Amino acid sequence: MKSEFQTAIAQLIAEKGLSREVVMETVANALLAAYRKSFGGGENIRIEVDKNGEVHVWALKRVVAQVANANEEISLAEAQRQEPKAALGQTLDIEIDSSSLFSRIPTQTAKQVILQRIREAEHEHLYEQIKSWVGEIRLGTLTRRDPTRGWALDFDLDMVDKLEGLMPLSEEVPTERSRVGQRVRVYVYDVRRTGRVLQILVSRTHRDLVRRLFESEVPEIYEGTVEIKAIAREPGSRSKVAVIARQDGLDPIGSCVGVRGSRINNIVHELNDEKIDIIQWSPDQATFVANALSPVKPLRVELRESDHTALVTVAERQLSLAIGKDGQNARLAAKLTGWRVDVTRPIEGESYEEPAPVEPVTTSYTPARRNERTSGRSDANSRRGDSGSGSRRGGGNTHRNNGRHNSSYEREEGR
Repeated sequence: MKSEFQTAIAQLIAEKGLSREVVMETVANALLAAYRKSFGGGENIRIEVDKNGEVHVWALKRVVAQVANANEEISLAEAQRQEPKAALGQTLDIEIDSSSLFSRIPTQTAKQVILQRIREAEHEHLYEQIKSWVGEIRLGTLTRRDPTRGWALDFDLDMVDKLEGLMPLSEEVPTERSRVGQRVRVYVYDVRRTGRVLQILVSRTHRDLVRRLFESEVPEIYEGTVEIKAIAREPGSRSKVAVIARQDGLDPIGSCVGVRGSRINNIVHELNDEKIDIIQWSPDQATFVANALSPVKPLRVELRESDHTALVTVAERQLSLAIGKDGQNARLAAKLTGWRVDVTRPIEGESYEEPAPVEPVTTSYTPARRNERTSGRSDANSRRGDSGSGSRRGGGNTHRNNGRHNSSYEREEGR
């Protein structure tokens, strides 16, 4: 019986991928549960399984002159054979023959309890592995799409056939066209356990998907010599990423771009041609707001602390470019900086100094057209796209006051 038991334990370790210690503890607890299920009581019983699969059973018994209950009592003579100094009324931890345990527990009961406990241990082990996925990018295969719940994905994991994830409808990028069998990289934002069911929730819209992609493509970000300070994203359309160098002489924007745009192009490709603006972060908030509105160079940025508003004055000819198509550029700048951005044209009669030419603090990338060579410069097509009709939806307020044009954009909460 023991050799069969030891063989079964070795098989469990090999098949389930559980550590030997976990299996031993689980089997010991299962045997104790089976004993209590079969005979009741057993609160004084302790079972351990050593690394060789040997089962050791101890019973806590009280030393008495006349034994009335052999499960809980031991005679003085028997106790003194194991512990010479034993005395009446003393409680001893007595090791008993484990074969008697096997003979008393019905085989089917033991098998059912052990298998149940092993399944629970396997599930716990799997959960401990999977919960470390939160905040990471994983590669999954789309299997089916539910009109109400979203896409189901399969993940491959060693020693486990398949794990299923769910990408809710709210986490899908509207412009992406997905198909069954397609392999996609997704951001894991939550792992939930309901009973024995593990639910892995993933996203393609989360802004930290952009962060993790930069970490995987840009060694300087992974190593910490370049830091991502903020990300603003409108999934499928455009993102702004603010970066700063933590090492003297290092160009943070150039590090993110790579040689001939190799690094940034990999990220853009992974995001299905989503445009990305790389912004130079600055501890001076007025400068940061100005940089965030690039490619526009504001004439003046005034910060109003009372309502946390950045009053940005831009040249008349750059007004629509600063606001962006459907207000996107100003809206993303507000998300990125945390300031409510109020874009205005110059007040008539006031004079402003034209901003001096400076090194570019932002680089915008869009997918290269076929047969065009991708460069590390700002994409002119992207800029022309931002200087559209200037219509302002979703947070833009337009009014005329003393000849002044106003478009206000507030930071939006969420990812």
